[in-house]
Amino acid sequence: MPRTAGKVRKNLRLTQAKLLRAQRILGTETETDTVEQALDLVAFRQEVIDGVRRVAGTRSLRDVFRDLPAK
Repeated sequence: MPRTAGKVRKNLRLTQAKLLRAQRILGTETETDTVEQALDLVAFRQEVIDGVRRVAGTRSLRDVFRDLPAK
C-alpha cells in the first residue's frame, strides 16, 4: 500500500533556472520548500477548477461586466 503521510526522499532532475525562479516568486528559503509549495499550488489549482466547473452549471454566476458602459 502506498505511503500517504510523512516525507519521503526523492531524487529529481530539475531545471535550476526554473527552480530559482519559483523560489524567488514563492519567497521560499530552501529548494525543498519551493517544490512543496509548488505542488500545493498545483493541487489548489485543481480544486479551484473543480469548484468553478461545479458552480458554472448552476447559473449562480452572473456577468458583472455586461452592463458596464462601453469605452
